[in-house]
Amino acid sequence: MTTSHLPPVHAGRTAAAVCLAAMIALAVAMGVGRFAFTPLFPLMVRDGLLDSQAGAWLAASNYLGYLVGALSAARVTLRPALLMSAGLAATVVITAAVGWTTAPHIWIVLRFLAGMASAWTLVATGTWGLGWLAAIGRPGLAGVLFSGVGLGIAGAGLYCLLPAGPAPSSPRMWVGLAGVAGLAALLPLAIGWRLPVYMAAPGPAGSPPRAPAAPRPTAGLVACYTLFGFGYILPATYLPALARQLVDDPQVFGLAWPLFGSAAALSTLLVAWRLGRVNRLALWSVSSFVMALGVLLPVVWSTLQGVVLAALLVGGTFMVMTMVAMQEARARAEAQATRVLGRMTAGFAAGQLAGPLVNALIARFAPNAAAALHLALGMSAAGLLASSYYLWREFKAGSPATA
Repeated sequence: MTTSHLPPVHAGRTAAAVCLAAMIALAVAMGVGRFAFTPLFPLMVRDGLLDSQAGAWLAASNYLGYLVGALSAARVTLRPALLMSAGLAATVVITAAVGWTTAPHIWIVLRFLAGMASAWTLVATGTWGLGWLAAIGRPGLAGVLFSGVGLGIAGAGLYCLLPAGPAPSSPRMWVGLAGVAGLAALLPLAIGWRLPVYMAAPGPAGSPPRAPAAPRPTAGLVACYTLFGFGYILPATYLPALARQLVDDPQVFGLAWPLFGSAAALSTLLVAWRLGRVNRLALWSVSSFVMALGVLLPVVWSTLQGVVLAALLVGGTFMVMTMVAMQEARARAEAQATRVLGRMTAGFAAGQLAGPLVNALIARFAPNAAAALHLALGMSAAGLLASSYYLWREFKAGSPATA
């Protein structure tokens, strides 16, 4: 069955199924597999299971796993739908395993594997979901698809916020979160099995095959996406901790992460519903500029209000940039979509791995940890501004790409 021959009703049902499956898949893989550690980390410290140094090692392990997963995703021979399913299953098992042990050296391995699984799922879901939406003529729904990351972040943050009192213990919360993720993953597993591949309609009988369009360069996009990874990771890692320094009530500082995720989800839905005709490069450029402002806010306005506004600005642009970057990369190299998206994700992973390392290096020479973080945030903002300038020049050069 070719997607171009689907009746409108069937195309609408297919689009809804793909969006729902991909949205939940990204919520599980990214909101849980990648980012659940951020709101759970303060609770693990509360339980005496971790300190800041051990937490940094766990975060770095996850970033490294994400990089390895991104580099290897294109070499995995599974079809995108099967790779998505494998990544989801691995995420659920690994998340539960974190709660089954209290050994930090095992946690390091598990967080590495969680990073790999989340990268595989992101690349596979992007290839599968964007491919289906393009095939049935609904590319504007990509915002609905990518809103899953923000929904997963917000959901994991709220899950950790509600029982932030004396109980339950953080290991039990890891296991409980795995259970919720496992139930949620059943739907994308079922839909991915039902819609494993998308197929383009054949041309008229006897017509010569259409020559593939010349591939457009993607090196600049990879560089900008790498700077994006470097730019967002420090506020994404330290916003809850910064809020905790200002207000010691977990019911207050814990809101920073759900706000981040909610802003990410709402922004992608807004792009999908209201800004479908905006040039992708222009939107990426403006989003990069706005994120740079959010990164700088905790430096110049060290108050709870400043941290909250930073969460909204960074969270509100985080998934918009992810969405339009992947759409642009896929449009430029559709025949090798998995490979190009894997390269983009690898660049992002390298950037986010560099962020904490640069911060740690600066801390060796700075007078205190706060000064080191402020300088690292300034460097992150500078990278985002450079990316914004490059993308705006690309847009002014006349690219017709739209979101």
